[in-house]
Amino acid sequence: MKPGLYIVATPIGNLEDISTRAQKTLGAVDIIICENLKHSIKLLAKLGIKKKVYQLHDHNENKIIKKIEKISFSHSFALISDAGSPLVSDPGYKLVQYFINNKLFITSIPGPTSVISALQVSGLPSNSFKYLGFVPKTKNAIEHFVENLNYEYQTTIFFVSSHKLMVLLDSLDKKLKSRNISVCKELTKLNEKVFRGTPKDVIKKIKNDKKNSLGEFVIVLEGLEKNSVSIDIGSSLLNKQIQILLKKFSLTDVVAIVHKLTNISKKIVYKKVLEQKK
Repeated sequence: MKPGLYIVATPIGNLEDISTRAQKTLGAVDIIICENLKHSIKLLAKLGIKKKVYQLHDHNENKIIKKIEKISFSHSFALISDAGSPLVSDPGYKLVQYFINNKLFITSIPGPTSVISALQVSGLPSNSFKYLGFVPKTKNAIEHFVENLNYEYQTTIFFVSSHKLMVLLDSLDKKLKSRNISVCKELTKLNEKVFRGTPKDVIKKIKNDKKNSLGEFVIVLEGLEKNSVSIDIGSSLLNKQIQILLKKFSLTDVVAIVHKLTNISKKIVYKKVLEQKK
């Protein structure tokens, strides 16, 4: 096999989703670089593949690069994550940069990804979307995260852990109650479920069964409709934006800009901008 880095997608839950090309690549490379050693060894055993395996995570990426430095020009490597397509909220960025910077061969072996699978089954617009990774860990940070989504016109996709799911949904119900969402649970697995509707609708559906809040979740959120009025004049984010605008434009210009972007009446905007200028 040609020396270089092969970025290989693996199943996100159903082993049958692995491609023939992915299996051939994993069986042919010299070394496999994985995210979780135990998890990947189990996967490789099921595929009947025995290879030298290195574990890569955020705290040892530089060490792994140094470890393979002398053989990177003569050996072939496969990068895999615990599930799905590597580098999507997973380590490996520095490794890819190393191969690119040294003009070494690098290619992708495409396959399963929960981001695209969630978008496909969401029933929400898919012509333009944004992936935001994992939601923050604290309640305050989650609320700020949701507040930022108030201004997003694209469909947005993000991950949330089971123990933060209800905190996120409560925040969505409080700040974006009219938006449609899709909560995808355990995609491609036996317990796969998709809950669709407004945040309030989805909360009711999930609370029907305690098991509904267990597992791995991908959230898909409907974007803000053009010309819709859903921005709170008292939001801290809007206040910050007004402060930034005031540094570059006159009070009259700022009022005009905010009015055009939010559809909030000029009279209310003027009062708010005046408060920020003092």
